[in-house]
Amino acid sequence: MNFGFSYIGFIFMAMLIIPNIIYTKNQPQGYEKYAAEENKVLQIFERIGEALVTCCALIFSDFNIGEISPWSLWLLAACALMILYEIYWIRYFKSEKTMADFYRSLLGIPVAGAALPVAAFLLLGVYGRNIFMIISAVILGIGHIGIHWQHRKEIT
Repeated sequence: MNFGFSYIGFIFMAMLIIPNIIYTKNQPQGYEKYAAEENKVLQIFERIGEALVTCCALIFSDFNIGEISPWSLWLLAACALMILYEIYWIRYFKSEKTMADFYRSLLGIPVAGAALPVAAFLLLGVYGRNIFMIISAVILGIGHIGIHWQHRKEIT
């Protein structure tokens, strides 16, 4: 593991944060009701995971493009998941912005808005051979996917 700025991590974070900023003005109708009932333990996992993933993405240069090899397929897969994440947001922003729209699967991936970025950061950790990112993504996944899975169950 090597300390240093990761431009790949920065790009991933931008791809994560920009749609979420737009989302603050485009939340699904009635979302506040569901947010008020979120599991507190899952919220703690989510917040800790968010902080850890953000730090890891930016402070480890392991994620920057190095020698192109078969190992680079991990980075390619992580990038593909982040592109799917952007597609998920575009589809949501063009929708009626209901809870059903927000939790609709994408290519068979349930709770895609939560699962895609978590999986992308997990694969980024594998690509960079960075155990801290892998652990951080797992912590984030427990909280983030757990919360959104709970919401999805409540609306169905």
